[in-house]
Amino acid sequence: MDWKLELVFVPVSDVDRAKDFYVNKVGFNADHDERPTESIRFVQLTPPGSACSITIGEGLTDAAPGSAPMLQMVVSDIQVAHDELKAKGVEVSDVMILDWGHFVYFADPDGNKWAVQYLPQCPNG
Repeated sequence: MDWKLELVFVPVSDVDRAKDFYVNKVGFNADHDERPTESIRFVQLTPPGSACSITIGEGLTDAAPGSAPMLQMVVSDIQVAHDELKAKGVEVSDVMILDWGHFVYFADPDGNKWAVQYLPQCPNG
């Protein structure tokens, strides 16, 4: 039996601002934006090519906005990823080249931290 991680909750203070950031700056796909009740809003966003999505919304978690642990995506070209983020207005770190991988870092408007990783030994991401 497979156990697949498919959804990670990311606590935010302003759902519309966060959705705009993830969709229009980072490039995630907006899969769902539903309000099943007055107290719940469920927004599911997926990075291109990913089998795992994030969800932001209202009434989904008691976690404080910005308190998500470091989240990480893997890409096949770190420089292209860096340049795309920067061109869309994301405050992204310079590319860090380490022995075990290449990284760039950014945070969403609430301070949830993200790492983008490229592994030279696995060039297809």
